[in-house]
Amino acid sequence: MKSIKINNILILSFIIMPMILFKVQASPGEYWDEALPEDRGISSDKVNKLFDLSFEDDATQSVVLIKDGVLIAERYADGYDKDSFGTSWSMAKSFYAALILISVDKGEIGSLDDKVSKYLDYFNDDRSVITIRQLLNMSSGLEYPETQHEMMFFQPDHLEYSKQVKLEKEPDTLFEYNNVNSMLLGDILFQATGKKADVLLEERILDKLQVKNKTLWRDSKQNVLTYCCIDMTARDYARFGQLFSNSGAWKDEQIISKELVDETFQYVWDTPNWWTDYKRGYSLHWWVSRYSEDSKIFNASGRFGQYIFVDRENDIVFVRITKNTPAEGPIQDWSRLSWFTWINNVEFLISFFQTLEDWGIVKIGADSNVKSPSTREEGASKEFYRDYELVMDAMACLLYTSPSPRDQRG
Repeated sequence: MKSIKINNILILSFIIMPMILFKVQASPGEYWDEALPEDRGISSDKVNKLFDLSFEDDATQSVVLIKDGVLIAERYADGYDKDSFGTSWSMAKSFYAALILISVDKGEIGSLDDKVSKYLDYFNDDRSVITIRQLLNMSSGLEYPETQHEMMFFQPDHLEYSKQVKLEKEPDTLFEYNNVNSMLLGDILFQATGKKADVLLEERILDKLQVKNKTLWRDSKQNVLTYCCIDMTARDYARFGQLFSNSGAWKDEQIISKELVDETFQYVWDTPNWWTDYKRGYSLHWWVSRYSEDSKIFNASGRFGQYIFVDRENDIVFVRITKNTPAEGPIQDWSRLSWFTWINNVEFLISFFQTLEDWGIVKIGADSNVKSPSTREEGASKEFYRDYELVMDAMACLLYTSPSPRDQRG
């Protein structure tokens, strides 16, 4: 009898130990499974602290919190709900960068360290030294104006604009957040696969994540905007975050290899302190919000304060998007107003065009003078940027009982 008991214990240990040592990666079906925060070891008070900080900013539209692949909390501004769309702005960069990783896994792209000129003939000049990794790390050395090439947004042909941008400095000498780096990814993907980047995004990621409702933007020349603009709900943005929290796995499929997700979630570059003194980093088209012993938080980030935060070690995803004016149709076209771009000030131009719309001189929408995703003043973050460090502290402390790292810092 004793030997039978010992054998049973051994058998149970083989069953239980892997469950303890290796976390099962959870992925939602068509709808998120839901649970209370306490069911996942998180205090509702700490969730409320995180959400209250987010809603200190009136621009906040939606916040969603995921733990272990389960939706544990969400909150929406008045007039919005779980079906309300946001627009990603530059969060889209992280989505399209993921397609580069997948193409590497599939052998369509040999390596992140391949020269861009291997795929783009027009880079067979002094730009031939630039690698795909350097595009993804924002260290290509391409010409970098103060506008970060956001003026491209007001051109009819974004790819043609990008093709003309020349080498300015030696690659890998400086981090410069350059939208052209991201726009070129779509052409690399097309040359490597024969498919447009938005088609690949649907086939290889969004369909598998069961994202059913979305808008993927192209310019008026049918170039995919791989540096900007994917519209969907906060819940669906969280699916993309969960893919990376799962180390690239979704249900029974490894969509992105764990090795390339590991490579993505590194601290490569320090980044400028544009709106906060809080130290941030960058790696392969993801921002590093926090990189310390107590927590490592990465994010996909977009203009006006759009965020998908991922704490992979603790399997937490936090999405925050701002109030958005949905635009009909998938075509972005400011070309009728492109003659204003001599002003060369993006913030002024956006405000100016919105004023023209308020006066009835132009109309933004599918059947209008200007076709574009649109975030107006009510969706432009202020307090969220001011409180960014507090928000990161609140997210990092979700799983801690006192004293948390924040408490220890006093």
